[in-house]
Amino acid sequence: MSERKFRSSRVPIPGIFLLMDEAKTRARVAGVTVVDLSIGASDLPPPPEALEALKASVDDSTTHSYCLKSGTMPLLEAATEWYCARYNLQLDPATEALSLIGAQEGLAHALMAVADPGTGVLMTDIAYPSYFGAVQVAGLVPLYMPLGPDFLPLLEQVPAADLARARVMLLNYPNNPTSAVASREFFQAAVDLCKQHEILLIHDNPYIDLVFGTEPSPSPLCLPGGRDCVLELFSFAKSYHLGGFRLGFALGNCEAVASLEALKAPIDFNQYKGIMRMGVACLKLPQEVVRRDALVWQRRAEAMAGALKLEGVEVQLPTAGMYLWLRLPPGVEDDVAFCQHLVATTGVALAPGQGFGPGGRGYVRVALVQPEGVLEAAAVRIAEAMRRKPAAASIRPDDPLEAGSAAA
Repeated sequence: MSERKFRSSRVPIPGIFLLMDEAKTRARVAGVTVVDLSIGASDLPPPPEALEALKASVDDSTTHSYCLKSGTMPLLEAATEWYCARYNLQLDPATEALSLIGAQEGLAHALMAVADPGTGVLMTDIAYPSYFGAVQVAGLVPLYMPLGPDFLPLLEQVPAADLARARVMLLNYPNNPTSAVASREFFQAAVDLCKQHEILLIHDNPYIDLVFGTEPSPSPLCLPGGRDCVLELFSFAKSYHLGGFRLGFALGNCEAVASLEALKAPIDFNQYKGIMRMGVACLKLPQEVVRRDALVWQRRAEAMAGALKLEGVEVQLPTAGMYLWLRLPPGVEDDVAFCQHLVATTGVALAPGQGFGPGGRGYVRVALVQPEGVLEAAAVRIAEAMRRKPAAASIRPDDPLEAGSAAA
């Protein structure tokens, strides 16, 4: 029997993060306390209002059945009201909004819904890992846009042949893993380019609330021409710490929304109504709630970046997000081997840059999902490992890392 008899060529092969999971497991078995900075899972608590909404829903028998489109309307109405309050654009919840079982699910289904196999998707060669798998599953061809030093695509340098072949442009700002941010002017240029070439701009926007300044994160959907060519995806995982509950929504171009809805129809019956009520509760919270949490990420970024700089590690302090994106020093180009060695000898687990695409080679991503003291201690261990290439740096008995949680 062929090894691929029951495996489609569109199915991605397990990659780097499986190797890192195995490395973390080996470290734990060896008695090493693992401080997991490799997974971008918020360690902050969900809003009490969301948890109360879920608790009340469990005893409501009307939430126990399948959820069709009508059952999603309270969430979609709350989502469009929330968007209008932020960006002064009123969308139709019936035709320009759709509930998602997480933004990651929404992106994968959207790529299948709006483009035929063999067509191209303009994207960056450093991106959230699931993008590459979703592109492969959809049968699309990745067309990498050149990146500038700010990790923004150089739109004016995209080849004409790629613009002609592409049906989708995939962007994500504030960005995972680089924490790069895009300006309103950049998004307007992207919208103009996509509209000119009849390309759908899919903007994955889970980090919308994790900006450190007072200005809100720009949204391409509200810009001139945005409704004609933008589909924007939002998540409750980062702003409201509901990652495990799997909830998101899509807003934007009515044709793209209809295509996505039609594709999802034979696949799922939407999320549990109680979880959607959690989302409604979150969207009705004052902006001060997410602003308070953004300050937590800012303090953590400043603490770890400062500790790394004291150890001689070059790092760019981000202005948004929950990550540091570090380039490994010369002579430490293999980011996978570095991360495996680091967790085995110090317990600090990072994400190898190669897991974020071909442009990530030689980088590591640090998820700021521990208290400041733990992050500062981890910075010392990371810097020691970079200097020793690849000699081990053992954990001292009084090391604050020992107080860190071993996140999954």
